[in-house]
Amino acid sequence: NLTADKLREAGHDKVPLRDPSAVTIPTAIDAFCTLSEDWGKLGLDRILQPAIQYARNGVAVAPRVGYDWSNLLDTFHETAIPFFTNNGSAPATGTRFSYPGQAEVIEKIAAQGRDGFYSGDVCADMVETLRSLGGQHTEDDFADARAEYTKPISGSYGKYELIEHPPNGQGATAILMANMLKNFDIASLDPYGVERAHIEAEISKLAYDARNRLIADPTVTDGTERMLSTELANELSALISKTKVNKRVSEITEAVHKDTVYISVVDRDRMSVSLIYSIFHGFGSGIASRKYGVLFQNRGAGFNLIKGHPNELKPGKRPMHTIIPGMLREGNGNAMPLGVMGGQYQPCGHIRVLSNLVDYGMDIQAALDGPRSFAEGDVLNVEPSYDPTVVQGLLDLGHDVNQTMPPIGGAQAILENSDGFLLGGSDPRKDGCAIGY
Repeated sequence: NLTADKLREAGHDKVPLRDPSAVTIPTAIDAFCTLSEDWGKLGLDRILQPAIQYARNGVAVAPRVGYDWSNLLDTFHETAIPFFTNNGSAPATGTRFSYPGQAEVIEKIAAQGRDGFYSGDVCADMVETLRSLGGQHTEDDFADARAEYTKPISGSYGKYELIEHPPNGQGATAILMANMLKNFDIASLDPYGVERAHIEAEISKLAYDARNRLIADPTVTDGTERMLSTELANELSALISKTKVNKRVSEITEAVHKDTVYISVVDRDRMSVSLIYSIFHGFGSGIASRKYGVLFQNRGAGFNLIKGHPNELKPGKRPMHTIIPGMLREGNGNAMPLGVMGGQYQPCGHIRVLSNLVDYGMDIQAALDGPRSFAEGDVLNVEPSYDPTVVQGLLDLGHDVNQTMPPIGGAQAILENSDGFLLGGSDPRKDGCAIGY
C-alpha cells in the first residue's frame, strides 16, 4: 500500500502529479451503473450507445479544448502519446478525434455493467500499466471500488438556498463564503469595482484556509459542522479590512490545477442533474493504460504529505476534492443546477454567480458573463476584462495582481422563473451552450 511515509522517504513534499502515486481508484463508473440501476428506465446498453458511437467515429475538437490540448502536450507519458496525439502533435481545432479503445471499454460496460470495468480484461490492462510504472494498485482495489449516496449540505444567501455536496468535496467552502458575504453590503458596491473584488478575495483566502484545515475524508475527520457555522463565518469576516490585504493566510498545500467538465440538465418533469466530472489536472496523470488507452486521473494529488494533517495521504482514504456540483432552490420551488468549472475556483465561482443574482438582480447569463478575479495564496488573478482603473485600485490596496492566466472558471446554470419557464446560461469562457428542447 502507498503511504505518505513512503513518499516522504523518497524525497517528496507533495504527491507527484504525473505519477502512478497520484492515481486513485476511480468510482465514477460504479456511480453511473448504480444510478442506472436505481433510477434509470432505459438500461446501460441503450444509454451508452451514443458515447460508443462518438468514441469510435470521433468528435470535432472544440476551440477551448484545442487551445488547452496544444498547451498540455508535455504532460503526456509515453503510454498516452499513441492515444492522444497525432505523432506527437495535438489535434487541431475542428479536426476529428476518435478514441476506439474507449469505445471498446464502454461497450464492455454496456454489456456487463460495472464488471466490464472493475474486473476482466479492462481492469487487468489498467493494473498492469500502473504497476509497471511503480504503482501499488491491485485488481482487488478495483473490484472493491464502490460509489455511495451522500446527504447534501446547504446554506442560504438572499432568496436562494445553496445546496452543495458534502466532504470530501469542498462544497462547505461555498456555504462558508456565503455566510461571510452576509456581513458585507455587497449590493451597495459596483459589481465590477475595486471594493467588491477586494472583499471577495479576502473572503476567499480565509475560507480556503479553513477548508484546508477542516475538510478531508469524513470517515477520518469531519469539520463540516464547523465550516457551516455562522460563528466561524463571523470570526473570519472580522479579520477582513476594507483597506488592507491579508498576507498571513497559509499557502494551499495540495495541488491546485484542474481539468473539469460541468453539465446541467432539467427535464420536463423538473428532475434536475448537476454533474461535474474531473480528472484534476489537464489530462490527469498523463498516463494511459497500454491496451485500451484508459486515461488515469491524478486526484491523489489532492492529498498532502503533512504528518498528522486531516488530508494526509493514507491507504483507503479519499482526498479532499475540488469538484462541487451545486444547486439553487428558491422558496419551495424545484432545485435547479449550478456549477462552475475551475478547480480551486469553484466555491468562489458559486458565490460570484449567486451574488450576481441576489445582490445585482442579474439574469442568469449576465451573472456568468462578467469579469472575474480569484485569490490564490497572495496572488490575485484578475481577468483582463476588468477596467484598468480597477486593477490599479487593487494594486494600491496591496494586492499582487496577475493578469496573464487563462479565463477564470466556466459556469453553466439553469433557473426556473415564476411562470415555470426554464432559463439557461452558459459561460463564454468554455465550449458550452444553453439548449432548450
